[in-house]
Amino acid sequence: MHGAPRMAAGFAQFPYVNPDAPKGGRLSLSLLGTFDSLNPFIVRGTAPPILRGYLYESLMVRSYDEPFTLYGLLARSVETDEERSYVTFEIDPRARFSDGTPVTAEDVLFSFQLLRDKGRPNLRLYYGKVSEARAEGSRVRFTFAAPDRELPLIMGLMPVLPRHAVDASTFDQTSLTAPVGSGPYTVARIEPGASVTLVRNPAYWGRELAVTRGMFNFDELRFTYFRDANTEFEAFKRGLVDARFETDPSRWQTGYDFPAARDGQVIRETIDTRLPKPHYALVFNTRRPVFADVRVRRALIELFDFEWLDRNFYHGLYRRTAGFFDGSDLSSLGRPESAGEQALLGAGAAELRADVRAGTYAPPVSDGSGRDRTRTKAALALLAEAGYRQKDGKLRAVGTGQPLAFEVMVTTREQERLALGFASQMARAGITANVRMVDAVQFDARRNAYDFDMVPFTWTQSLSPGNEQAFYFGSAAADMPGTRNYMGAKSTAVDAAIAALTAARTTGEVTDAARALDRALISGAYGVPLFYAPGQWLARWTRIERPTAVSLYGTLPETWWHAP
Repeated sequence: MHGAPRMAAGFAQFPYVNPDAPKGGRLSLSLLGTFDSLNPFIVRGTAPPILRGYLYESLMVRSYDEPFTLYGLLARSVETDEERSYVTFEIDPRARFSDGTPVTAEDVLFSFQLLRDKGRPNLRLYYGKVSEARAEGSRVRFTFAAPDRELPLIMGLMPVLPRHAVDASTFDQTSLTAPVGSGPYTVARIEPGASVTLVRNPAYWGRELAVTRGMFNFDELRFTYFRDANTEFEAFKRGLVDARFETDPSRWQTGYDFPAARDGQVIRETIDTRLPKPHYALVFNTRRPVFADVRVRRALIELFDFEWLDRNFYHGLYRRTAGFFDGSDLSSLGRPESAGEQALLGAGAAELRADVRAGTYAPPVSDGSGRDRTRTKAALALLAEAGYRQKDGKLRAVGTGQPLAFEVMVTTREQERLALGFASQMARAGITANVRMVDAVQFDARRNAYDFDMVPFTWTQSLSPGNEQAFYFGSAAADMPGTRNYMGAKSTAVDAAIAALTAARTTGEVTDAARALDRALISGAYGVPLFYAPGQWLARWTRIERPTAVSLYGTLPETWWHAP
């Protein structure tokens, strides 16, 4: 994206793999929820997230040890101009789909048109910026409606589908038919809604490439779905699941006292990552009248007692979420606004809070008692400004007498526990927060349609944010079903920062734009910021081994292997 690739031409492998990792064995992993489709590129249905990368490949592949650098995969060369007004890829003549059919430029063109017209909203948003696409022999060229620094990389990550094996007329319908891809694995068997088993393709065309060396080491991958986290954990304890990334601090602190863990058959590790920390929040749907007033949203943030919750629910293991790029140079926290930020925001700068611009903002800190009167007083003052008063033990709108009430929609027991703790804190101020637990399918459907008041969600960020931010937070995405703008943000400042990100040419410009975006999102108070873990909590049976070196993203399952 900026500067030069870290890996020189002719490199042997990525630095976070073991090039001598033995091949063979099986890796069994678990997933929560269920699935009803094997098409991960459409809005309808829920598909296993593992299909991308294991079955489907793109023209280029990301290096997970660099902020945003791609190396050739299906494409053996790439060409673009200084302005990045177009990009041309040449297909590697060795590339094959799993059925032996060559991957061609026509397959790339077919994939582009299909995903642009019928794919998920983020794909339609990105590929809609291409004004012309054409195939010429083994080359395919995309010309952009306007120069875009990131778009050549986005096109490089486009999944390539087999034209001969995909029915374009029914592509947007859910299907459990085993797909054909060019990746290292194929679908061996499925139990609808319960499990997916992949097997390594012995004729995989890319097995000798530098970008795949030391990766995809298991002969078989089995992904089993569980309806709840407790059942999932019991399967791991019995050895039915080989490894898991723990997300429950209580379980991490107290749950691993079982025989296999005590005698060393199970290893627990906290693995550092060097990315911005995930932004986990209880998201306000500002499309709903109850959350339309920013003062109400800020009041609820004041009432949330993280210190009490962390100590009583999570053994004090979490750290507080504050912004959207915490723990990285892209964060605005503790840094005053730069001249570059002011210039790029223009009129949108007026939307920002003074303390956020000054770099002095921090989330409210309570005394940890669960009954901090200072925080409650500050929240009630904001609610009074917004037109609410206490009456009969409830906070009611002046004039109508309507109580301040909303629903928190959740889908897991852990989310329910968190939401109930949050609701009890709201109740002390006379606010009613009803917690509704729904199944995973309904949760996804309602969230994608923005049919909720409040919902938990986590945004993960890279060190090279760009076009995806429009899909996360842009005004145009607020009214488009299926985006990640769950809060319904429509902000001049946010849009200006996103535009600056996509136009940035230098690391300094990226930093200014990301910090400006961070300030705009914090100022908008779009969710109750929650917490994040200090790193990856990985538990694995000793039969599964991993490289000592880890990427910016931590350890990656595709780099693991089965102990001989």
